[in-house]
Amino acid sequence: MARLPRFVIPGQPQHVILRGNNRTEIFCADADYQFYLEKLQQACATHGCEPHAYVLMTTHVHLLITPNEEQSLAKAIQMLGRYYVQYYNYCYQRTGTLWEGRYKATLIDSESYLLTCMRYIELNPVRADMVAHPSEYPWSSYRHNALGQANELVTPHAEYLRLGKTDEERQAAYRQLFKHRIPEDSITAIREATNKAWVLGNDRFKQRIQTKLDRRVEPKVRGGDRKSEKFLNKPN
Repeated sequence: MARLPRFVIPGQPQHVILRGNNRTEIFCADADYQFYLEKLQQACATHGCEPHAYVLMTTHVHLLITPNEEQSLAKAIQMLGRYYVQYYNYCYQRTGTLWEGRYKATLIDSESYLLTCMRYIELNPVRADMVAHPSEYPWSSYRHNALGQANELVTPHAEYLRLGKTDEERQAAYRQLFKHRIPEDSITAIREATNKAWVLGNDRFKQRIQTKLDRRVEPKVRGGDRKSEKFLNKPN
């Protein structure tokens, strides 16, 4: 069965996950992380993508990124992957694939989920018990978004810019967001939408995307339509 193309709308952010093959390590030294970020910046500049948040974990990568054209994201990921696999195989005297198949991605409702998704991404090292606070982890966008550390890779999204009138106000407001836990249902929604390539957003957003792309944007409800007359009259 042919795979459906990913949901892509130029100008609409995406949450992207790239995993190492068989969940193996893809970063072993500081130089690996640095090389990956350099090539990510190059690939995004070449193909018109704007990263808003990221985290590089030992076995996988999370990105929150807006493609400016329909093929921008796919081309950027392809270019980045090609550079990094060549680098990694050369450094560690190995051959063959590094990535676990296609990257995972979901279209994000920026009004409802963008800031939550940024927090979800930058809190990955905390959830993995690698650090006590996201500021302690060097391979994410937190220090830029929350503390103002220079980072040419990151492009602020409009929702982030609305947090304040100045950089200092935005950073302070962003830090405040991390004082509250992300609701479990939001974490589940982000994970399921990304892993299953559905659209992440409220019902109005999903309906708009479904109408625009003429495709179903979420899984069918199991067990039939519980509001239908046929279902209500079904014998027990």
